[in-house]
Amino acid sequence: MGTKREQYRNFLKDTVRRTIDFSMTDQSRGVAPPPLEKPVPAEGERIDLVRKGTWKGFSDIDLISAIEERRSHRSFTTEPLTLDEVAFLLWATQGIRQKANEATAFRNVPSAGCRHALETYLCVLNVTGLAPGLYRYLPVEHQLLTVSREAGLAERLAMAALGQVFLAKAPVTFVWTTIPYRMEWRYDMAAHKVIALDAGHVCQNLYLASAAIRCGTCAVAAYHQELMDKLLGVDGDNEFTLYLAPVGKI
Repeated sequence: MGTKREQYRNFLKDTVRRTIDFSMTDQSRGVAPPPLEKPVPAEGERIDLVRKGTWKGFSDIDLISAIEERRSHRSFTTEPLTLDEVAFLLWATQGIRQKANEATAFRNVPSAGCRHALETYLCVLNVTGLAPGLYRYLPVEHQLLTVSREAGLAERLAMAALGQVFLAKAPVTFVWTTIPYRMEWRYDMAAHKVIALDAGHVCQNLYLASAAIRCGTCAVAAYHQELMDKLLGVDGDNEFTLYLAPVGKI
């Protein structure tokens, strides 16, 4: 069996693939695929976001400069982000280019098997035109869904992030959850490593997009699982927190 450390290293390897009978995955057995995004409650408040090419306040992006200026930032000014800037960051990280069918869409980030097993939540504290609160991004509609506007969000976020108070001072924090079955439907037990890889693709796009609009971010992988899941209102099993990153002016 090896040491515990060696067992954990195996997660990074692809040896699990040789143990799977892919003819027996839910996809191969004809089970209907899960939808592109979580169901949206009919009574939920939705906020339209401006679309590509209509953002205001920033112009064409120099990719070389964005790459050169990419670094982690844990200190932000008190300047708010604009709703246009948030819309741009959401488009850059999970925006849909083309919807193939009800279960598949091509986005601005790659994903194993085009499964895109992530959901994006925003802890909004200081965004012009957007009330403080918790929101979920709806990539199909390019809208925000209001999840809650309970008081004390900044304090709860910092506590769920194991006391990393710089998150509570950021205008907005991106929190990505995973719905594992979206990937498991196709890859069974080989799904989990590629979900983690997908999260890295998404966060790197956030770094570059943030640099392009003179903002900073910092990827955060240390948090209290149960507290963060409770903050988002997810069940911690079929959906749970995977990664987060605050964004602010620098």
